[in-house]
Amino acid sequence: MGTPVLDRSPREGPYDLVAIGRVGVDLYPLRSGVPLSEVDTFARFLGGSATNVAVAAARLGRRTAVVTRTGADPFGTFVRRALRAYGVDDAYVTEVPGLPTPVTFCEIFPPDDFPIYFYRQPKAPDLAIHPDELDRPVLAATRLVWLTGTGLSAEPSRAAHHAVLELRRDRATAGPADGGTVLDLDYRPGLWAEPAQATRAYRDALATGAVTIAVGNREECAVTTGETEPDAAADALLATGVRLAVVKQGPDGVLARHVDGRRIVVPPTPVDVVNGLGAGDAFGGALCHGLLAGWPLERTLRFANAAGAHVAARLACSDAMPTVDEVCALMGEAA
Repeated sequence: MGTPVLDRSPREGPYDLVAIGRVGVDLYPLRSGVPLSEVDTFARFLGGSATNVAVAAARLGRRTAVVTRTGADPFGTFVRRALRAYGVDDAYVTEVPGLPTPVTFCEIFPPDDFPIYFYRQPKAPDLAIHPDELDRPVLAATRLVWLTGTGLSAEPSRAAHHAVLELRRDRATAGPADGGTVLDLDYRPGLWAEPAQATRAYRDALATGAVTIAVGNREECAVTTGETEPDAAADALLATGVRLAVVKQGPDGVLARHVDGRRIVVPPTPVDVVNGLGAGDAFGGALCHGLLAGWPLERTLRFANAAGAHVAARLACSDAMPTVDEVCALMGEAA
C-alpha cells in the first residue's frame, strides 16, 4: 500500500460522508490474462465497496468514516491501519470474534472481464453490524450517508441499515449539499440465494422514503426495478421517491435523472483498462464530492467518470483512488 499525503489537522463538525457496509482485503494477482490457478504472486490492498467509497472521498479532501466490522485477526488489524493511512476515521470499525476478515480474489482479463471471488464464510463480519451499536447522533448529523445493497443481504446488518434510514428520513427533502442518503445497489449475485430476494430488500429500503440518491449499473437497476432500459429504470427509481437516479452504463457512459426533470448523459472517460473492479467505487466517492460541493450535476458526473477511469487504469482499488489534481488532469482541466 502506498503512503498518501494527508491533512491531519484537527477537524470539527459533522462528517462529510459516512459509508456503512462491506470491508475486506483484496488479494489481486500480479499477472494479468491468466486464471488464478496459474497465479503465484499477489498484492494486498484494502477492499470492500463501502470502504472504497469512503477512501475515494477522503482522497478528494472529504472528512469520512466507515461503519463496519472485521475479524479479530491480523487482516482486521491491517484494515484499521490502512483506513487511518488514507485519512478515513476507523472509530466505528469493531471486531467480531470467531468470524474471519473477508478476503477477495479476482482474475484480470482486460479490458472487460474481471471475475471476482468472495471468501466471506461462514459469515462476513460486516454483516454483523447491529442496530444498537450505531452512533445515532453522528449518523443523523452526517452530510451524506452511503449505504449498499450488500448490507441488506443478511441480518442483523439489514436491520441496522433500516435503523439508519429511519434516522435519515427527515433529511429526504434536503439538497445533496445539505444532506442526503445514498443507496448503492451493489448487487453481488453470490451473496443472495436468488435475485428475487435482492429485489425485495432493495424495494423495501427505497420504500422507506429516506433514500435521496440511488446509484447502480444496468444489471443492478434491472434487479431493483425490473426495467432493463436505462431511462425506464431511472424513472422507476424516481417513482420510489429518490431525488436523483444514477445509472452506470459502462461503455455508454452514465445516465442521471433528477426529480426536477433534468436528464443528463455523460460519455465515459477513455483510458486503457487494467482492472475495472474499483472504478465504480471511485465514481461513488467522486459523486459524493461533487454533490457536497454543490457543483452542477453534469460537472459532478464528468468528474466522477474521470475518477472511475483513473482507477480502472490501475491494478488496485483503494490504493489507486485519485486526488482532485489527478482527476482534473485526466479531464484536461485545472484543479
